[in-house]
Amino acid sequence: MKRIAICGNIASGKSTVQKFLEEKGYKVLDTDVVSHKLLTVKNKDLYEAFKSYDVFNNNEFSRYKIAQLIFSDEDARLKIASIMHPQVAEEIKKFYENNKSEKFLFVGIPLLFEAKMEALFDKIIFVYTDDNLRLERLLKRNNYTLEHAKARIKSQISQDEKVKKSDYIINNNSDIETLKKSVIELLSIIS
Repeated sequence: MKRIAICGNIASGKSTVQKFLEEKGYKVLDTDVVSHKLLTVKNKDLYEAFKSYDVFNNNEFSRYKIAQLIFSDEDARLKIASIMHPQVAEEIKKFYENNKSEKFLFVGIPLLFEAKMEALFDKIIFVYTDDNLRLERLLKRNNYTLEHAKARIKSQISQDEKVKKSDYIINNNSDIETLKKSVIELLSIIS
């Protein structure tokens, strides 16, 4: 079994690559989905760490309020990361255990390098998209203010650094058909 990370900075097209791999029949774990499931008041460690913050709506974590907090408060971002990253790593290990008969397992993990989880993978694919194009996509897709979009982009390690640490690079500065062709070419290389 080859354990392959798919990472890319925000608005790079990582999720599109993941969906395409699923359409091709590969098993893909999306750590964004895992994180959303972990973001609950039943997560005792997380609840205890943030119960004094204004991050709740109707006694549940508000993803919007959490995002506003972690992109404006470095200490809060580090605190949530120290709790959630180990929990996400455990879910990745369960995914491997539950699918060990598969030849390839893909994990979409945007914060792979920030979370220092490289050791969980045999190979790393990085989806690269020019910064200006990512900013444009963020503003259009998420309706963020320019300031918030730039804060999200700035919160991640630069793409250039991540490219150096990755095994394969998919360039996503064109259309979806070009992206799909790049993924198919890459699959033929790693198969």
